[in-house]
Amino acid sequence: KDEIISGIEKRVAAWTFLPEENAESMQVLHYEVGQKYDAHFDYFSDKKNVKRGGHRVATVLMYLTDVKKGGETVFPIAEGRDLQHKDETWSECARHGLAVKPRKGDVLLFFSLHVNATTDPSSLHASCPVVEGEKWSATKWIHVRSFDNPPDVMTDARCSDDNEQCPRWAALGECYKNAKYMVGTKDTLGSCRKSCGVCDA
Repeated sequence: KDEIISGIEKRVAAWTFLPEENAESMQVLHYEVGQKYDAHFDYFSDKKNVKRGGHRVATVLMYLTDVKKGGETVFPIAEGRDLQHKDETWSECARHGLAVKPRKGDVLLFFSLHVNATTDPSSLHASCPVVEGEKWSATKWIHVRSFDNPPDVMTDARCSDDNEQCPRWAALGECYKNAKYMVGTKDTLGSCRKSCGVCDA
């Protein structure tokens, strides 16, 4: 693996407190004038995608270039969207939610799940159309558990809680704080898989 990419991935893991093995490969995106990405969720709505690594819990969006105008990342239903002041430097698209301007070297981290492992609808987001210039970005999607687990391991894994306290621990965020025990690793099953929402049942 490229040393620069490897270094970035290690820094992302250290920053998010989420293991490297839980992340997908880095995706580089390029937008020219008029190009956009419509509003969507990074978590999944189907069981097939969840089988490999579970839901995407976090997204790390790295801005690789400045954009003269447009290209903002906008969260149309996020809390506080009506409190953000926007002047004429923001695009029309960015005015319809909580928005972040793409600036070279900046990184945006947001979560798609609540601390109790349920999906968060307020994570709905879009990439606004580029109005002037071009936009380059790199994305790391990070899952609840190892993304590199063989599919058959995930298919055969039991879906249960070994402790009656699992729902309470999950609600307190232990699925992320203590993932090895709660969710497990690629070699061992965790004790609170059901409450952490990492299996189909």
